[in-house]
Amino acid sequence: MRAISVVIPACNAAATIAATLASLRSEAEIIGEILLVDDASTDSTATIAREAAAQLSLPLRVLPANCHDAGGARNVALTEAVHPWVYLIDADDLHLRGGLRALLRKAREQPEADMIVGAYRRRVNGQDRQIKVPNGYRAACLANASAYVKGDIRSVAVGSVLASRTLIGETRFPVGLAYDEDTLFWARLMSKASLAMVSQPVMVYEVSPMRSDDRFALNPVRRFLDWRRQLRTLTDCNIPMSALKAREGLVALKIARVHYARGDLDTAARFLWPRPRRSGAQKLGAACATGSSSRRGGVCRRRRSSCRALCRRQPTRYRREALFGRRVEPAVGQWLIYGIRVEPTCCKNPDCRPADRLARTLYRQMVRPKTGHKARPTMRRLAMSAMPSPVSGG
Repeated sequence: MRAISVVIPACNAAATIAATLASLRSEAEIIGEILLVDDASTDSTATIAREAAAQLSLPLRVLPANCHDAGGARNVALTEAVHPWVYLIDADDLHLRGGLRALLRKAREQPEADMIVGAYRRRVNGQDRQIKVPNGYRAACLANASAYVKGDIRSVAVGSVLASRTLIGETRFPVGLAYDEDTLFWARLMSKASLAMVSQPVMVYEVSPMRSDDRFALNPVRRFLDWRRQLRTLTDCNIPMSALKAREGLVALKIARVHYARGDLDTAARFLWPRPRRSGAQKLGAACATGSSSRRGGVCRRRRSSCRALCRRQPTRYRREALFGRRVEPAVGQWLIYGIRVEPTCCKNPDCRPADRLARTLYRQMVRPKTGHKARPTMRRLAMSAMPSPVSGG
C-alpha cells in the first residue's frame, strides 16, 4: 500500500541527492510520491534527481521554488502532499533500510497515534556517532511540547518522524529563520499530537559542526530577534511562556558558545548577559541612597557592600531568572537579550580572565540549578572542560 508522501527540500544538492534517493529504494512499495523541492539550485540537482529516480523506479515529482529557505521549501511540498502520512528528510541525509516500514507498522499497531518518532544515528563530518533513541515523552500533548521546547526531552531529527497529514493540516514551518525552524514546527505538532515511539534507527542524520555554527555566527542579533519573534507565536498552542523563555536562554547560550570558541568574547558576553541602562556603580549608589533593593540591576539589599555583589553574590533566584528571561531594559544602541549575567569589570583578581569568568558563570547557571545548591566538585570541572578553547585572546 502506497501511503506515504516523502518531502525533500534541496538547494544545490547535486552531490548528495542521488544517495538520498537510493536510500529510499527499499521502501518503494509504501511510498506514494517523493516531492523534491528544487529551491533555486544553481547546479544540476533536479536533473540528477530525475535520472536517479528513473533508475530506482521511484515516484519522483520535482517542484521548482524560489524560497531560498528550507522551511519555505518544505511548506511548498506540504501543500502538494496527498497521501495519509508525510515523511520529511533532508537532501544530504540517508534513510536506513526498513525504517519507514517500522514507523508505519507502529502507526498501524497504535491507530490513535498520529505522530511516530523513531531513533536516528548522528554522523558528524562523515564519522558515525551515537544512536539517539527517543525518550521522555508522555501521554499529555501539551506536556510533550513544553518539555521539547525546554530541551528536557531528546530532540527529533528531520527524517526520524512520520506524521499524519491530518495532524499537519495547515501547520507550516516558519520562514526566514536561520536556525531552529524545525523545533518550532515539531513543537506545534506535539501540542496536539498523540505520540508513539520506535527504538529502531530509521535514518542517518548528517551533521557539519562548522556549517551549523556558521548559522549562529552571521548577523547574530538580527537572526536571534527574528527567531525569538517566531518562538513567541507558540503561545497560540498554549505552550507556557516559561518554556519559551527557557528556550531563549538555551539558544542564547549556544550563540555565546560559538562566538567564544571563535575568539569573539565580547559578542559571547553580550549574548550571555543583558546590559542594564545604568552602570553597576550607579545602580548600587541609587540603591544605597534610597535604602531599597533592585533585582533588575542584580543588587540585593543585604549584598550591596561592593560592586562585586552584581556577579559574585547574586541571590540564587535572580541567577535563575537572569537565564530564563527576566526583563532588563537595554541602553541606547544595545539590545535586549535573555541570558546569563556576567559583569566583566567587577572582579579585581588580575588572574581571573574573562574566559574563566565566563566558564564559571556557565557552571553556576547551567549545572548548579539542576544539581542543587551544593554541586559536586566534578560537576564544575565538567562544565569548565565543556567550554571550547578560544581561538585567540581571553
